[in-house]
Amino acid sequence: MSATSARQPVPGTTIFDGEQARKGYALNKMCYSFNDAANRKAFVADEDAYCTKFGLNAQQRAAIKHRNVLELIEAGGNAYYLAKFAGIFGLDMQDIGAQQTGLTKDQFKAKLLAARG
Repeated sequence: MSATSARQPVPGTTIFDGEQARKGYALNKMCYSFNDAANRKAFVADEDAYCTKFGLNAQQRAAIKHRNVLELIEAGGNAYYLAKFAGIFGLDMQDIGAQQTGLTKDQFKAKLLAARG
């Protein structure tokens, strides 16, 4: 039995595989561009034009407008690239984790601490 066939999806989880990578290429490429401060500034100045520059589709544009990490992941976003996007708004990986789990950031942090044992 291969590792792929043995893998059981977690309910409500989008697995980032080759198909998702292809689907999210434009979105992830745009988010990667946010490593450069000038690009972050250009995005904030004209979000729609910046999304057009990278060829985001309707699903990706809606997820960007909603600032919703789960929608962004569903649209092909990779969490590591999405962190670049979230950083524009002062959000960190714990904010993203909180959104993904439906918890507040404080609840998510407490859950992480409790899991450490």
